[in-house]
Amino acid sequence: MSPRLIFWTSALVRVALVVLATVFACYMWGMVYGLLLGFLGMCVLFIVQLSYLQRLSEWLDHPASARLPDGWGAWTDIFSRLYKMRRGDEKNQAELTEWLARFRQAMTLLPDGVVIMDDVLFLEWCNPSAERHMGLSLAQDKGMRVTNLVRSPEFIDYIILGRYETPLTLSFRDRKLIAHIIPFENRRQILVTHDVTESERIDMMRRDFIANASHELRTPLTVINGFLEIAAMQPDLDIATRNAHIKLMTEQGERMQRLVDDMLTLTRLESVDHPLRPDRINMRGLLEQILQEANALSGGRHEVTLECNGPDIRGSTDEIRSALTNLVTNAIRYTPEHGKIQLRWLPATQGPKFIVEDNGIGISAEHISRLTERFYRVDKSRSRETQGTGLGLAIVKHVLLRHHSHLHIESTPNVGSKFWVQFPASAVVE
Repeated sequence: MSPRLIFWTSALVRVALVVLATVFACYMWGMVYGLLLGFLGMCVLFIVQLSYLQRLSEWLDHPASARLPDGWGAWTDIFSRLYKMRRGDEKNQAELTEWLARFRQAMTLLPDGVVIMDDVLFLEWCNPSAERHMGLSLAQDKGMRVTNLVRSPEFIDYIILGRYETPLTLSFRDRKLIAHIIPFENRRQILVTHDVTESERIDMMRRDFIANASHELRTPLTVINGFLEIAAMQPDLDIATRNAHIKLMTEQGERMQRLVDDMLTLTRLESVDHPLRPDRINMRGLLEQILQEANALSGGRHEVTLECNGPDIRGSTDEIRSALTNLVTNAIRYTPEHGKIQLRWLPATQGPKFIVEDNGIGISAEHISRLTERFYRVDKSRSRETQGTGLGLAIVKHVLLRHHSHLHIESTPNVGSKFWVQFPASAVVE
């Protein structure tokens, strides 16, 4: 039965009962008493309906705080339906609240900044990435105009011009951002910020690497080609001059070979197709080999000592040998004759350490943070003299990253340098 039919049937039944009672009273006690009883019955019905309407009105004014009233007759069905509607609304509200919480949680995890503004650019909400990118604080800045919070002429011009179809490249707070405003609904806008600082830095490093590699390769090629042209144009060169030219070309060819080998090593270390294959490294045996190579390179011009008290570790033997050899080779190259170089392999609570300490020329503080950059040289002329490729410490850095280790540098000009590698405790082999 439909709710409408139920309502009218219930109402007609109540009226019919009052009419029947009135007719019965007229029959039993006369017309006057019967009509009076009927009038009183209709008044009672009317008052009851008014009371239910009042209770319904009070509940509608405060549906969340007031208990839904009980009903009688048709009101029972009305209140029952209202109760179902209220339960449905509460369920929908709970689902919306849950989805809103999930949405905000997802937005907080995004690496891109998201700012929600109204039509007059007042801040309604933003995620932590937007706080970092734009210097905002949701707790303090909510309800304030975004153009008053972001003090950037480029950003304000972008807002005023309203050309939102083209993203804005913005340099702000020592970061490079791409900002894009997306209008949605009628009275809201979304500002999305993407931090491209790191990708720009990587692109710049890639361009610098290509330029530096081209320059480093061009120098030996120029020398070799120059001597070849001289040999072709002057076939009657004396033996001493020809041998000197051949010696120089050989040196430049070897330098170019070392450079190519180092670039290939870096490429292999950065490749995801070249996973780490760790094995047990006999550190005492490895360091004794490095000591022998160091003495051979020094040619007796330095005092090189080794202290080996640390444990064996797990890792790639070839990669660790390459990294440690580069550190030792640098110490020999940049330590004057009769200098001292100490190699130490020591145990520690946080993990074993390999230390290379010398009393060489030292490095100024402003250069230390850039030493592991490719082709970065403190003194280019001295690097040419020492036959360095400029990639040794970059190789050390990438090897250590693959082994979850870190390189630390301390140096004082004209006093000496200390390079040490901190391996993790998990690398130790008992």
